[in-house]
Amino acid sequence: MPKTFVLAPDSFKESMTAQQACQAMQRGLQRIFPDAQYLHVPMADGGEGTVDALVAAAHGEMVSCSVSGPFIEQKVETYFGLIDEGQTAVIEMAKANGIHLLEPSERNPALTSTFGTGEMIQLVLDHGVKKIIIGLGGSVTNDAGMGMAQALGVRFLDVAGQEVVQGGGQLHQISQIDLSNLDTRLAHVEMLIASDVNNPLYGEHGAAYIFAPQKGANPTMVEQLDQNLKYFAGLVKSQLQVDYAHVAGAGAAGGLGFGLMAFAGATLRSGVDIVIEETRLAEKIKQADFVFTGEGGIDFQTKFGKTPYGVAQVAKRLNTPVIACAGYVGEGIEELYAEGFTAIFGIMDGACDLQTALENAEKNLERTCQNVARILALTP
Repeated sequence: MPKTFVLAPDSFKESMTAQQACQAMQRGLQRIFPDAQYLHVPMADGGEGTVDALVAAAHGEMVSCSVSGPFIEQKVETYFGLIDEGQTAVIEMAKANGIHLLEPSERNPALTSTFGTGEMIQLVLDHGVKKIIIGLGGSVTNDAGMGMAQALGVRFLDVAGQEVVQGGGQLHQISQIDLSNLDTRLAHVEMLIASDVNNPLYGEHGAAYIFAPQKGANPTMVEQLDQNLKYFAGLVKSQLQVDYAHVAGAGAAGGLGFGLMAFAGATLRSGVDIVIEETRLAEKIKQADFVFTGEGGIDFQTKFGKTPYGVAQVAKRLNTPVIACAGYVGEGIEELYAEGFTAIFGIMDGACDLQTALENAEKNLERTCQNVARILALTP
């Protein structure tokens, strides 16, 4: 009887999209199992590839749009997804305000803004959606969602009653939060935040100290940004009577997780769990003999909400073997075998520089899956 394989990888950063990884896996497996059924379920965890994965799984549509980039005067041509017959929108904040949109020398989290993300939310509301899924990975901002809220009608005023300019460096200037023009449509949609981090808004494990350095902040700026986030959280608590600063994930995307909860009524959840639900992964694994997953790197951090771990947890409940492939296999993978992983394979074919590894990733993944298939073919 022909075998059924579920192929559920995340993207391999800078080398393969999740869809391309599915295709490479199938090419390798198909050489040994030409008659097998292959179910492609490209995955994501709230970061890069979330829109593509959900639209592909649901046979939805991409909608092009133009919004503000990390700096308000910068325009970005991007897209969002519509699934469930247009009832659900999928947004990646990084497509508007992501770190990849600025050169390292341009990055400054005191000035960058999430305004473009708010514009994307407005655009999907214009489509009449009932549900919004927003992925928070890959940001270049640290404004606690201030820009996003401004795009949706919130006014942030200083002591003189003037609008405070955008950017995480200006949060301490806010004296009053005016919600009178907040888009009323937000009250009638369900908004889910897909995040792969559990950091609080501020403090030593918060948005500024953990993530701002890679976004261009020096130590002095990191300290100021953290103080601003703490001040802003206190202002929101006193004026809006909501307190989300210490919720796990509030610090995602420079505090955008906090802003979406405070101003848009969003609920924060594990990104991979949302994708697993929306792609109906469990239903597909029930039909499978084997599950293949993977991403660029697998190590001890994988069990903290990364895509392969989420896939393995579903397969474990259904007693289905899980094979994971990764460009990099690091320390601590022994712990993963008790969490649903049957075997973990590195795909590299020898020592080489990073650029060569990225260029050969599809070929290496294909070859690795073919070799694994040869072993599987020996079992009944």
